[in-house]
Amino acid sequence: MIFELIEDIVKLTLIVASLYYILSAYVRHKQPEWSEPLGKRRFTTIFVLVLAACTVKLSEDVLGGESGPIDKAILLFIHSHAPKMLNGFFEAVTFTGSSRFLLPLTTVVTIILLCTRYRLEALLISTSMISGTILIYVVKTITNRARPTLWETEWYWGSSFPSGHTLAVATLATASVLCVGRIRPASRNLALSIAILWISLVAISRLVLGVHWPTDVFVAACIGAFLPLAMSVALELRNT
Repeated sequence: MIFELIEDIVKLTLIVASLYYILSAYVRHKQPEWSEPLGKRRFTTIFVLVLAACTVKLSEDVLGGESGPIDKAILLFIHSHAPKMLNGFFEAVTFTGSSRFLLPLTTVVTIILLCTRYRLEALLISTSMISGTILIYVVKTITNRARPTLWETEWYWGSSFPSGHTLAVATLATASVLCVGRIRPASRNLALSIAILWISLVAISRLVLGVHWPTDVFVAACIGAFLPLAMSVALELRNT
């Protein structure tokens, strides 16, 4: 298992490096005006490629049934070690990833940004969330992965892959960090810390409650971070 993990990491590293080289060559020869903005956002661009590569690789493992044993082992470990007294806390946390919480929150944030004339930021948040919602529906419909049934838990209808709660929270949190970084750069690190904490807690809550497999939440977090980051880079290049 360890050797397979090392092999996968090496493969992903080579894939990301190759993609970045191809992108750099394309920009240098076909879109030279993009060189400066992409150079300034080199880390973001590489991170976007890493997220994309991880998403594709893990999705292949899920669809091929290769992630089953490790998914089961991790979920059982969490169930046996997570204090039952914290279930109420994690139920409250998981609510923050539901549409009943995120829809009004996203609407209010978008309206505030529009009223304060931060139109690009409002566009980033709204389009990221809409894209994420559509993607959740499409991928869940295609994969139709069964929910975990390792212990008795509250029943949730629908496909398990990817975690809609985690994906939606990761999308909104990442988009919000990008907006804060543009509007108030001094608060970027604080916003990033809050975003990571929120995404992590929601992802963990889905596992503690037994309604998702670990790969469901990990891929969801990758996709959720990928969408606004990729859109942010695309919007910046479009304005050059």
